Amino acid sequence: SAMLGGCRRALPAALGRALRGRAAGQGGRAVSTSWCPVGTAFDAKQQQQQPLRGGAAGRDTGLFGVPELSCPEGFQEAQHKALQESEQLVQKACSTPPGPETVMIFDELSDSLCRVADLADFVKVAHPDFAFREAAEEACRNIGTVVEKLNTDVELCQSLRRLLADETVMSTLDPETRRVAELFMFDFEISGIHLDEEKRKKAVDLNVRILDLCNEFLIGTHIPNKIDKHVLPEHIRYNFTAEGNYLRVAGLHADCPDDLVREAAYKIFLHSNTQQLARLEELLASRNSLAQLVGYDTFAHRALQGTMAKNPETVRQFLEKLSEQLSKRTQKDFEMMTKMKMKLNPHNSMLMPWDHPYYSGVLRAERYNIDPGLYCPFFSLGACMEGLNSLFSQLLGISLYAEQTKRGEIWSEDVRKLAVVHETEGLLGYIYCDFFQRPDKPHQDCHFTVRGGRLKENGEYQLPVVVLMLSLPNSARGTPTLLSPGMMENLFHEMGHAMHSMLGRTRYQHVTGTRCATDFAEVPSILMEYFANDYRVVNQFARHYKTGQPLPKNMVSRLCESKKVCAAADMQLQVFYAVLDQIYHGKHPLKKSTTEILKETQEKVYGLPYVHNTAWQLRFSHLVGYGAKYYSYLMSRAVASMVWKQCFAQNPFDRAMGERYRREMLAHGGAKEPMLMVQGMLQKSPSVEDFVDALVSDLDHDFETFIMDS
Repeated sequence: SAMLGGCRRALPAALGRALRGRAAGQGGRAVSTSWCPVGTAFDAKQQQQQPLRGGAAGRDTGLFGVPELSCPEGFQEAQHKALQESEQLVQKACSTPPGPETVMIFDELSDSLCRVADLADFVKVAHPDFAFREAAEEACRNIGTVVEKLNTDVELCQSLRRLLADETVMSTLDPETRRVAELFMFDFEISGIHLDEEKRKKAVDLNVRILDLCNEFLIGTHIPNKIDKHVLPEHIRYNFTAEGNYLRVAGLHADCPDDLVREAAYKIFLHSNTQQLARLEELLASRNSLAQLVGYDTFAHRALQGTMAKNPETVRQFLEKLSEQLSKRTQKDFEMMTKMKMKLNPHNSMLMPWDHPYYSGVLRAERYNIDPGLYCPFFSLGACMEGLNSLFSQLLGISLYAEQTKRGEIWSEDVRKLAVVHETEGLLGYIYCDFFQRPDKPHQDCHFTVRGGRLKENGEYQLPVVVLMLSLPNSARGTPTLLSPGMMENLFHEMGHAMHSMLGRTRYQHVTGTRCATDFAEVPSILMEYFANDYRVVNQFARHYKTGQPLPKNMVSRLCESKKVCAAADMQLQVFYAVLDQIYHGKHPLKKSTTEILKETQEKVYGLPYVHNTAWQLRFSHLVGYGAKYYSYLMSRAVASMVWKQCFAQNPFDRAMGERYRREMLAHGGAKEPMLMVQGMLQKSPSVEDFVDALVSDLDHDFETFIMDS
């Protein structure tokens, strides 16, 4: 949508040192007295912080320091203010002559709505208080309705069109302003603004229906299936939750050593469901209708506008070439898994889809002895945060400080607020760390933009605010939180997104930080995984929390090498998901049912047999947020791999390279074409073949580790 195009994109020409330094008028800010070292704040989690009282009368400050949000009803007040502000800005946009001010007004309009919608997007899923979640949900719906109206406001669109049609004025605009103007127009057009009134109404109706179908489909992907308990052999029933005469199957039980349990879970959890099937078919057909209505051949063509890949043909080529390069390695992986299955279960040695995750894990553990329990004592949360702090300090001149929060500012007492401070430019923004499990909190690791950065009219910079959400276990009082290697890598990944948000300091919030093409947005986060797997980086912070002993080098090497076991088969599975996503969002009407397409694609691209009466696509939740873009994970990984090998593998602490990375890739958010940013960093334009080679070369084992372990 036009006004929320920015907010809804995750999930900028550099302004020069002078502007970047004006962090809300606090360039070069000295270390605040309310800041403390980041590691201390996290390893002292059990010592609950005493929130400062807000205001002279001790009134709560409100969530994220927003005064209205000290109670759930405040969402109505915040909405009301945002809608009043947006009405004034619409009038201002329509009466302003074409010029750079037009783009500033549009961005202010986007910002006024995003400031409430983005914050509400987070609160509706993560706040422990149901009343807050409900109020946030309603705010999202109400602002969404306003956005639909703005998307079809012909007069508002005309004010932007006048600017884009005025060649004289356009030639005077800087590249960032021009691109943002074009992005706003693109958002209008994909909503059908250029159509006649009847078709415009149809486009709005389709958009609303698609939103409803997405929500319904998403809920359906998580609903457990039930089965009469007498259908299953008695000795495996205890693995599932009993409900009277039924057993509830809520997942795939992929780690269970009993083949029969995994088989039962797979067949029951993935059993086809008529309602969910109808939702998916209607969702795909509606997306296709909308795309064709606004002038695209398919939904994939519409979704890939402005991405690195640019069009479905490039994506198809990328996935086909990658699949071709992986095929022999994948075959070898499947053979190894089959041998392991024969060894453990001689009566049934045929490799099935429910075997892949389990037997690849068995092979990893057997070959490299990587019991997470051996690693956790070296990865206390405080040590990991100090490791990130040290890395950012050396690479980018940035430090993380824990800042005391005011009463009412945070939604759970274990949330920590970090100030991100540059050595010469001062305060860059805030990261709220919501790291620990609690009832009703989603079990997912993600990054939320709560407020985008932008240059305000008064010359101050609106500081970006983000939330990092993890699901770490709560530690016993008196002991630090210990992370498994996987949790540590996830922390680094999410912190990559946060740094993108902090350093994507654009003039316009519509393109700030992670508000960029989906296939580029994962590059900074995946690149951080490469740092997390490098011994030189890990050695700076991994210390046993009791003895202070450093993590031995061979343990890090073994861990890294273990990830390459069956990695080709794991990647082939991702290729299969991406191909399936492209077919579903390609030419319509589909030649076959979604289940027949699944069967055909699974056997052709993945290689393990389709299981009768299952419909995995009905659990494919990424079809909602990543429709036609699931390939993005693979393409982002390819770019991150190239950046790591070419720029950081030799020296992961190279400051000059860190500054280049900031200048070429992080600083622009979505205000520059993604491929131009990649070219700036790599100093060449990578081809599809380069992407494929980067991914495949990551699968090769490190010879030094092999010799050492032998």
